[in-house]
Amino acid sequence: MRTNNAIVDDQGLMNNFAIEPKVYVDEQGDRTGFTPYAEVLNGRLAMIGFISLIALEVFTGKGIFGLLAALQ
Repeated sequence: MRTNNAIVDDQGLMNNFAIEPKVYVDEQGDRTGFTPYAEVLNGRLAMIGFISLIALEVFTGKGIFGLLAALQ
C-alpha cells in the first residue's frame, strides 16, 4: 500500500527507505578540466613565476641553480 510519499507494509509500518531518490547530474561549472579559465590562470601563474625568477637573478646576482648550490 502506498500513502503520500511513503510505503506502508502489510503490518502498517512505514518504510521511508523504500522510496528511491531522484537521480540528477550535478554540474560542476566551467572551472574544472581543460577550459579557457584554466588556461588563462595557468598562463598568468607561469608569467608570475618567470618574472619572479628574473627579479631573483637581478637582486641576488645568481640564478636559481646558483642559489641552490650556495645553500649547501
